[in-house]
Amino acid sequence: MARKARGLTPFGVNALTQKGYWRDYGEGAARGLYVQVATREKAGKRSAKHGVSRSWIYRYTSPVTKRVRWMGLGSCEVIGLAEARDLAKAARRLVTLGLDPIEHRRSTAEAERNAALKEAASRMSFRQCVDGYLAAHLGSYRSEKHKAQWRSTLDRANSAFGDLAVGEIDTAILARFLEPIWRKTPETGSRLRGRIERVLDWATVRRFREGENPARWRGHLEHLLGARPKSQPHAAMPFDQLPKFMARVRELNSISARALEFLVLTAARTGEAVNATWDEIDVKTRTWKIPDYRMKAGRQHIVPLSDRAVSILEALPRVGDYVFPGAVEGKPLSNMALLQLLRGMDVDGYRVHGFRSTFRDWAGERTGFDREVVEHALAHKLPDKVEAAYRRGTAVEKRARLMKAWAQFCAADTNETGATITSIRA
Repeated sequence: MARKARGLTPFGVNALTQKGYWRDYGEGAARGLYVQVATREKAGKRSAKHGVSRSWIYRYTSPVTKRVRWMGLGSCEVIGLAEARDLAKAARRLVTLGLDPIEHRRSTAEAERNAALKEAASRMSFRQCVDGYLAAHLGSYRSEKHKAQWRSTLDRANSAFGDLAVGEIDTAILARFLEPIWRKTPETGSRLRGRIERVLDWATVRRFREGENPARWRGHLEHLLGARPKSQPHAAMPFDQLPKFMARVRELNSISARALEFLVLTAARTGEAVNATWDEIDVKTRTWKIPDYRMKAGRQHIVPLSDRAVSILEALPRVGDYVFPGAVEGKPLSNMALLQLLRGMDVDGYRVHGFRSTFRDWAGERTGFDREVVEHALAHKLPDKVEAAYRRGTAVEKRARLMKAWAQFCAADTNETGATITSIRA
């Protein structure tokens, strides 16, 4: 039962010591206002040393649920009698208007939190969001090269609008930035757009911005930028020209030449070859085991080595960890080194990556090896059932015969007409 506290005064409130509810009563009282007196406890035991606690409570019947509710108004040590009465009268006014004071307070607090978030968002720049996104996601990328590409790509966006508030980034800003890149190098523009979209999605989830993502493609930027031109395949040397070319490469005495020859003989990608380390090479088993984190497909790839490939490795000086060391100590040969070598040899604009296509064309037209064996030699992704069948021990043996035949073709003698004579055995 609530007790009456006739004519409460500030001193009288502080004098209340008996546990229970004391109703404000008398002149100036606020209807529904109570003082709750509770014994303070420490470690679960009542302690006279800590005295009692007093707090203001407003009791009302909710106009929404028609149930009695108790609304805390604060400690009597913080809220004085006059202020408590004002708070109770304000709450009673809300009840009269058909509002539940507790729910109204919650919605008001939520609105204030949202306003604070919007204020924070107005100060959050795109550059800060890039840093936040990279901090959250960059650790999941295994390749250091891939991490560096993400940073350099987004640095390009930062240079254009990094200091703008992320909430101000709109379609017009992105269109002005992306259009010239899209026209010149669609592949770069597509990659850049996609990474900006991810950063803006991150900012939206973190409530630093609102609304649709202006960098989205489908139904939005696709109408402004237009369809991306189909990428052209890397210029590949016809396989009947390869033996003469390989003879020229063998005459060159440089790390770049040996790396290029090794790349062709193994049908590897440029990054896989130039970043090869000695601990990946096993001359005894004549294999090169490329770890999963250096492979595009994310799986370890075993490359059988032909006699010529082994000879290249045995003739190389062991300087550091890398098979093909670069000009900078402790660093591998640059990717551009092989392209520069091709340009210096004046071979009609062929690209290094194109030698994989040369290998594929040769294997398909001049040999009887199964397609799956050839695709596996190129470390291409295969359907699960097929892959499971060719990941057995015989797959390496079949690919060893394939790479041996490829090496024989690359070293084939050429006659005056340029025809090649190659012995191919299935």
